[in-house]
Amino acid sequence: MDLKDKRIGFAFTGSFCTIISAYEQMVKLCELGAQIYPVFSFAVKNYDTRFVKAKDFYDMVSAAAGREPITTIYDAEPIGPKKLLDAVVVAPCTGNSAAKLANGITDTPVLMAVKAHLRNGGPIVIALASNDAMGANGQNIGKLMNQQNIYLVPMCQDSPKGKPNSLIADMNMIIPTLESALSGVQINPVFY
Repeated sequence: MDLKDKRIGFAFTGSFCTIISAYEQMVKLCELGAQIYPVFSFAVKNYDTRFVKAKDFYDMVSAAAGREPITTIYDAEPIGPKKLLDAVVVAPCTGNSAAKLANGITDTPVLMAVKAHLRNGGPIVIALASNDAMGANGQNIGKLMNQQNIYLVPMCQDSPKGKPNSLIADMNMIIPTLESALSGVQINPVFY
């Protein structure tokens, strides 16, 4: 599928160990000609980590996308009524954000962007990064898998012995999953 001129919301949540690999996929989308509308969770907007400083990441994303990230619930809400996007990618998507999405909680800019886009029946691509995906959060992942217009990026255990409940999306599969989602098809296998 040609992604040129597709309007893609690219939403970042606070799985900071995977945020740079997600950013790299956003840059690839820009290179393919997609118009990127970045969205930050409150954690991504405000927290400095050992992986990246908040201001540095904000500047990196702004420069690559050619526009500043949406960082408030208020600014994310018009995505739905104005039909601003063709798809929304949430990468990385924390277990916390996945749980809130699965249970209808909208308390961050990312979740508002997703909710606003879903009201139009548009595709949402989730690139999970969660230490409890096969534990307490397993039921929420199941709910998302069964929800219309939600597409999961293929994922695997990142450390079966050290973190047996952890799953992480293959960030290199974001673009193929997005292309498939725009055609209304879940890419498979989801788990490998």
